[in-house]
This record gives sequence, structure tokens and C-alpha cells, in this order.
Amino acid sequence: MSQQKNAVWRFFASVKLALIVLIILAIISIIGTLIKQGQEPAYYVKEYGANLAHLFETLNFTNMYSSWWYVALLALFAVNLVVCSIERLPGVWRMVTMDNLDIAPRQLEKMGLVHQADSNLTTVAAAEQVQQFMIRTGWKKAQRRDREDSVLLFAQKGAWTRLSVYLVHLSILVVLLGVMVGTFFGFKAYVFLPEGRATDSIYLQANKSAVPLGFKLQCDGFKKTFYPNGMVKEYRSDLTVIDPELKTPYHKSIVVNDPLSYRGLTFFIGEAYPLEEFLVRIRNLETGEEQAFRVPPKQDVRWQGTDVTFRITELDSDQDGVVQQARILFTAGTAGTSEHWIKNKDTLTVRTADTGYAVSFRQYNSVLLLIAKDPGVPIVYFGGILMVISLAVCFLLSHRRIWVRITPKPERGSQILLSGVVNKNKSAFEQHFQELVARIEQEFPGKPTKSGKKQ
Repeated sequence: MSQQKNAVWRFFASVKLALIVLIILAIISIIGTLIKQGQEPAYYVKEYGANLAHLFETLNFTNMYSSWWYVALLALFAVNLVVCSIERLPGVWRMVTMDNLDIAPRQLEKMGLVHQADSNLTTVAAAEQVQQFMIRTGWKKAQRRDREDSVLLFAQKGAWTRLSVYLVHLSILVVLLGVMVGTFFGFKAYVFLPEGRATDSIYLQANKSAVPLGFKLQCDGFKKTFYPNGMVKEYRSDLTVIDPELKTPYHKSIVVNDPLSYRGLTFFIGEAYPLEEFLVRIRNLETGEEQAFRVPPKQDVRWQGTDVTFRITELDSDQDGVVQQARILFTAGTAGTSEHWIKNKDTLTVRTADTGYAVSFRQYNSVLLLIAKDPGVPIVYFGGILMVISLAVCFLLSHRRIWVRITPKPERGSQILLSGVVNKNKSAFEQHFQELVARIEQEFPGKPTKSGKKQ
């Protein structure tokens, strides 16, 4: 039973397992990029054919990031990361908390950086002086151990940086937790919102069921701009949040990379689709009176309180349903009926015997809004920030250690052995070590007996 338990532990503690899972996740990410996610079954049949579409559905390649096997892979990677951390943490912790004064003289002589110098001072006096100049060069007060034949000093910087790799592991786990929270407690939805209309519900992409918003969202307008070559430059939709909890409505214009976020929901702009509804605005040029009408085609409309009526009788549309121009019959009192062609988003002037009217015409659009609720986003952001900080510590800081062993000379004075070691960023530490060597030569003038870097 113990052997079986050890085998299971070794399996989850394997670095090879981590590499394999990471490679699989990378391949899945590539597949998820190539195969558009969350579309209708008909889309995949049209794009890939019936057989491949059926295979994708069977393997859940069309919604892979919420599939059971993708979640299982993330869980396996998380367990592997935790077990690997537990397996290696005790050894690192011993390095952080070890008694660095319990070291043999031979080990000091064989370290990467070594320098020896002579002093005319006694062992105790030399040790006091070394402690002082180490403090002046930025080291904390050195630990000290007095022995019969020597004094050993030790100082270190950044011992805790050895634990930064575990902060990286923790940040990855936090990000994975955020992904899981978003997968299980979030959703993706949509709504078609015509200009000038409001909605208090959205619809889940998974099953089309309605979800109440708890407030009203109104589309005040939509605008599509183009580059000179005819390509779409920008989609822009003006939205208004009408919520009893707000003193005044909240207005926000959204574009592709600037969505609306409210009550944990994020509203992204999608495509817009033309409607067979039109905004006709009429202004009396003499009195300044103006009225706007939302009308369908082929319906008589009267301006209440006046003798003006009009009717959209014919539409000239392209293959996408976008109206290029419309024919309007306009009647004003006894002046009779006149017929006019007006372009979309244009204004014309209609003259009668006693007055004139400015008539503008615009087609309404229905804007597709894509909605995401992801409560895991703050967790992912926190994990990302933690990852950046811990990676910076990992790569920019190091564990630097300095030993100074001072032994009495047979005749008079003492001998100083300076040894140093670092776990990374060796070139920077070597420069600092040479600064300490220069300070020793300054404090204890005389020809050094040995100085060098072990290869």
C-alpha cells in the first residue's frame, strides 16, 4: 500500500507530467483559435461539413473551454503544481532558514568568490572593523560566532527570494481558480437591441433562455464609420442604463475595445442589422415646429395637430437590406400630394404654396450586443499581478551570502578570508564582491595573500 501511495505521489510530482499537460493545453489553445467557439450547429456543418461537425460536437471542440475534459486537464495541472511545490519546498526552506555559521573552513575556501588579506589587528578587533564596514556597504549587521581559533561572520541578502518561485506557482493556481469560477458561475449571453428601444432581459447563448437584467438598457443610436477604401473603421453604439438605484441614467458609447460594464455584466458591441423601421423627422420651416416619427413602410402617417400626412411607398435596398433611398408621398393641406425620393440619412425640402418643410429620413438598425458575466475576472487580475511581481523577484533579485573568517596569525595580527556565493545574477554579485575586496584592502592595507574567482 505504501509503495502504491509513493507511486501515485511520484506521478503527480513529476516535472514531465507538467510539461506534457502544458503541451496539451497549448495544442488545445491552438485548436480553440482555429475552430470558432460557441456557434450554432448549422455554422459548423456549413464550414466543415456534416462529418467533421459531428466529430467536433462529439469531442466538444465547439465549446472546449467549458468541456469536462478541459476542466479535468486544468485540475490535473493544478494538482501537479501543488504536489511539485510540496515535494521541493522543504529543501528550499532549509536553504532559507539554515544555520550558515555552521560551515567548515574548507567549504569557505572552495566557494565561487574568495579573497584573503592580512591585518595587523587582533582577531576580535579585525572582526569589529569588518562588521562596521559591511554595514556601511549596505549589509545588515553580520551574525557572529566566536571560536577558539577564529571568528566567523555571516551576512546575507534576499534569502526569501528563494521562495519567489512558489509565489509564481501560487499565482498560476490563483489564475486557474479565476478561470474555474468564471466557467462555473459565469455565462455568455446576447440581445438584439433596436435603436430607440430598451430591454430588461438578455438571452443565454447556451440555451436561448431569458435572464432578467434587473435594470433597463436602451440603445440611443448606432453608427458605422468606414475607411476611404470602404472597409469598416468602427462600430459605435450609444447606450443608456436606466436603473432605479441610479439618480440619473448612465450613458456610455461603446466601441469594439471599449465595452460597457455594469453590475458584473460586460456588454460588447457586435454587428448591426438593418430594420424595416425608419426615422422620419419633419420640421416646419416657417414656425420651427418639429416632429419625429418611427414608422414602417407602406403606412399612412399623420402629424397630429397639422394637415401633414406622409407615406413611405417604395424602398431601394441592397442585398443586406440596407436602404439606399426611399420614395415618400407627402401631403400638406390643400397643396396636394407630392412624390419625393430621399437618400438614407439625408434631408430634403418640400415646398407648398404657403410654407416649406424639411424632411429627413434614416433607417433604424438592431444592434447585436454580446454579454459576458465572469465573476472570476478579479481573481484572474489578482493572479496576474501576483505573477508579474513574483516573476520580477525571481529574475531580478537573488540570494547573496557573505562569510568572513578571521584567524590569528602565528606571529602577530590576523588573517581575513572573505567568501561569497549567490544563486543567480552572478555578474552583479561579483561586482559587489569586488567592492568589498577594495574596502578590505583600504581598511587593512598590505599585500593580499590570495584573491580570485573559482571556476
